[in-house]
Amino acid sequence: MLVHPQFSPIAVQIGPVAIHWYGITYLVAFGLFLWLASLRVRQPTFAQAGWTRRDVEDLLFFGVLGVVLGGRLGYVLFYKPAYYAAYPLEIFAVWKGGMAFHGGLLGVIVAMVLFAKLRQRPWLQVTDLIAPCVPTGLASGRIGNFINGELWGRAADPSLPWAMVFPQSGFPFPRHPSPLYQFAMEGLLLFVILWVYARKPRGPGQVSGLFLIGYAVFRFIAEFFREPDAFLGLLALGLSMGQWLCVPMLLAGVWLFVRGARIGPGSAA
Repeated sequence: MLVHPQFSPIAVQIGPVAIHWYGITYLVAFGLFLWLASLRVRQPTFAQAGWTRRDVEDLLFFGVLGVVLGGRLGYVLFYKPAYYAAYPLEIFAVWKGGMAFHGGLLGVIVAMVLFAKLRQRPWLQVTDLIAPCVPTGLASGRIGNFINGELWGRAADPSLPWAMVFPQSGFPFPRHPSPLYQFAMEGLLLFVILWVYARKPRGPGQVSGLFLIGYAVFRFIAEFFREPDAFLGLLALGLSMGQWLCVPMLLAGVWLFVRGARIGPGSAA
């Protein structure tokens, strides 16, 4: 049985300036996006449409705003609306934690709509470009969760070779290291699937739809091993909030994928 090493959340401290591991994982995520998206715009589909490295840099700027603002507001609205309604100034206390992937996704969608309008590009062309570049950032974020010893898993069989005690949980029994499960599924595996699939021309929205489908399925599975938020517990049908938020995501992904397949490659619809 393993024990979480309880890393210090601070990677480097110089006087009063502290650099946190979680901040570093965000920088790694943005750096990986910049690199991968730069490779994507060299592919014939996007190169012929006039995409450049400068576009990628601008996309990153819009995406960062969407992730940070959407992730925070998503946590406020999806997980603790009553608390933040009572203490609205706490919404800005981001150093206390509280980010939601589904909120970040919605924030990025809004940011990409704005980018598409400003650059007069088809919105699905924008999302199809960035979709395969997102999972590595998610993987980096899950490593940050693990280093911080947060989002620990549900109780696990002590005989499980990788079962781990998280002292931060306040209970001495072994748990599933669920951040590492999410790192493997939502991060690495989803990246490989999308990167390979997107190498060939696809119908508009198919790559984006596959991202939504893949993330929804992998996150839904991972939630069975992840401890539900104490202030929410399990909701209807014994499912967590994260699982319920994956349902519309999955439906939207299927619709986009089927629609794109009917239209076929080569359309800017």
